[in-house]
Amino acid sequence: MGYVPGNWLPGGTPDPLIERRVTLGTQQSRVDGPDKVRGAAHFAAEVPMEGLLYAACVHSTIPRGRITELDVAAAETAPGVALVMTHRNAPKMAVPPPIGLTNLKAAGNNILPVMQDAEIRWNGQTVAVVLAETQEQADLAASLIKVGYEAAVARTRFEKAKADARTPDSLMIEKNRLKKGDVAVALQAAARSVDAIYRTPWHNHTPIEPNAATIAWKGDRLTVHDATQMLNGTAGSLAKVFGIKESQVYVSSPFVGGGFGGKALWDHQILGAAAAKLAGRPVRIALSRASMVRLIGGRSPTEQRVALAAAADGRLKGLLHHGFSVKPPHSACDEAFTLTSRSLYASESFDVVQHTIDLDVLANTFMRAPGEAPGTFALESAMDELAHELGMDPIELRRRNVPDRNPVSGAPHSQSDVMLAYDLGAKRFGWDRRAAAPRSRREGEWLIGMGCATGSFPYARMPGMTVRITLDGSGHATVSSAAHEMGMGTATVQRQHTADRLGLPLESVTVTIGDTSLPFGSFAGGSSQTASLGAAINAASGKLAVELLRLAGNDTPLAGLRPAEIEFVNGGLRKIGEPSRYESFVSILKRAARDQISVTGVSSAPLEMLKFSMHSRSAIFCELLVSDVTGEVRVDRLVGCFDCGRILNPKTAASQFRGGMIMGIGMALTEEALFDERTGRVMSASIADYHVPAHLDVPDIDILWTDIPDPRTPMGARGIGEIGITGVAAAIANAAFNATGKRVRELPLTPDKFLFA
Repeated sequence: MGYVPGNWLPGGTPDPLIERRVTLGTQQSRVDGPDKVRGAAHFAAEVPMEGLLYAACVHSTIPRGRITELDVAAAETAPGVALVMTHRNAPKMAVPPPIGLTNLKAAGNNILPVMQDAEIRWNGQTVAVVLAETQEQADLAASLIKVGYEAAVARTRFEKAKADARTPDSLMIEKNRLKKGDVAVALQAAARSVDAIYRTPWHNHTPIEPNAATIAWKGDRLTVHDATQMLNGTAGSLAKVFGIKESQVYVSSPFVGGGFGGKALWDHQILGAAAAKLAGRPVRIALSRASMVRLIGGRSPTEQRVALAAAADGRLKGLLHHGFSVKPPHSACDEAFTLTSRSLYASESFDVVQHTIDLDVLANTFMRAPGEAPGTFALESAMDELAHELGMDPIELRRRNVPDRNPVSGAPHSQSDVMLAYDLGAKRFGWDRRAAAPRSRREGEWLIGMGCATGSFPYARMPGMTVRITLDGSGHATVSSAAHEMGMGTATVQRQHTADRLGLPLESVTVTIGDTSLPFGSFAGGSSQTASLGAAINAASGKLAVELLRLAGNDTPLAGLRPAEIEFVNGGLRKIGEPSRYESFVSILKRAARDQISVTGVSSAPLEMLKFSMHSRSAIFCELLVSDVTGEVRVDRLVGCFDCGRILNPKTAASQFRGGMIMGIGMALTEEALFDERTGRVMSASIADYHVPAHLDVPDIDILWTDIPDPRTPMGARGIGEIGITGVAAAIANAAFNATGKRVRELPLTPDKFLFA
């Protein structure tokens, strides 16, 4: 891609805010915090509506077949019931368009007909929706519905289905199969090698806020208050499903109680809108934890083979990463666990490919760090095994194999210094106290171990993200976009960004996000929203400078200047290098007799991703205890050092990193969706059965970062939402090996695996 300028950025040169920061880089509390503390922040299931009905779902109990009996009489006459909707009376609806990078106005995950026929396609599919005056009445009536089935042969067994696995041409936007050199020859000639199978289980989404929507029709106009991380995608999808214009759908989602990839478009929003249309009244559909398991997809299980061939000095001669994941044809999500192996380490040869298994199950979907989370567990566990075989310190092995550019494409790094992260993290952690020999440290029954692993996540920036900046006569700027707030501090950081970009104090900036009446937003996913919004604000600020110079005219110290000659500072414009040639926004607008001025900026095509290898990396360190009696694992300390560009707000960033690492603890030790292969049913249908870390499971977590700016990104920053989880499971597993001498290659690391390994 030689036509892409080497210094490409929105604006053509490295962002001046990389160095010229006033509020960026400072600790700022989230602007939505006070409303949330007071209970004034309304989430999707809290929006009041007059005449509201409450929905309850009835789910199929077989994985494949047809409905032969559907007795709803008792439910229809139950107290408070207003409607029972089944495939017999549901309105005609189109199949939702699939989520993807080629259509940012689509958000569908489960690409199947929704309540259009008697076919059952997975265990948990909705077969009836009950609407009643209260949630309790709806739940009771739902329990009265009798359903009979004619079961068909279903594909529910992972191992058996491997024989018919498909090999897709691409994963996400990458070519699936990679062969470079001859890994088989490298393995035969290697001084040391490892070749092992690693497994990760099904994972469910378990955000604090369950998936929910409050829905109303007014004529042919649809209003949806949704818990979504895809505002415009949800609006566009619902318009397609119901055969109306996108402009007839209004979606509001100012606050989301955790998304992590599970809050796009699923069947419940479609069913709620269809039922509201039939009933002629607003509907609230708030999924129970059990209904979430049935209707909201999670992370696919994986089986991964990683083989590493090394010379005596530890340099990699061959890297093989093969494996299987589940992806039915009606799923839009790749669990692309092999992508990390293409960029993280230099090797003379590569053999990378993965296969997808078609099962009769609910569509899998994106889950925090899709692909990279399970992929780094396998690759980084294998690196630790190789270090043990070589008798080499695990950090030193990584140091010898860190590439100076992308090892497959040859593209230069935009910015990368993972070994600085290792140096800083190792010093903070006290890595020099680690005993190289496993099972060397003990306190009573507790074996003590230390481990490390690298985390990785790619940079992404979405085109089309749109921002409107409105500057009023008092010099106050309002930034508006259909962006999302899922607790990470979007409005807070972009307020800081806008203040620095326009030379304004924080109190002179307001950020408005969260509904589709605002300029187009892509989605909050792939750690892309900060860069996408940042690029759009940057573009809008350039247009604002042009418009202000035009309004200023000739009777101004700015007369005759071009946009490239001026800068935003102190609530106005001035000539670069000549401070006396300055005029405030207030003065310009007053003289032009304008109350305000508005401009719109759009995030352009992310050409930087085509020219450079762009990844965030981390060095994760773990110290833990393993009981020699019970096999229990207790994580004692975690340290994460992150190399992910400039940190925009240390307070919100540390929270993001820490949250991701806690999710990594869950992935390593407790999280597993128990799947009954006989019936295709998820058995762990509540938080009592699907264990996420509680306060007592979470140790001291120390966060630090390199804070080196990436010159190819807006503000020098890369996304940080997902890098926190990657590498954590491997660091914990590696520390457990160091403690016990037992190598466990299957998550979660439950006590039985240490007692009977």
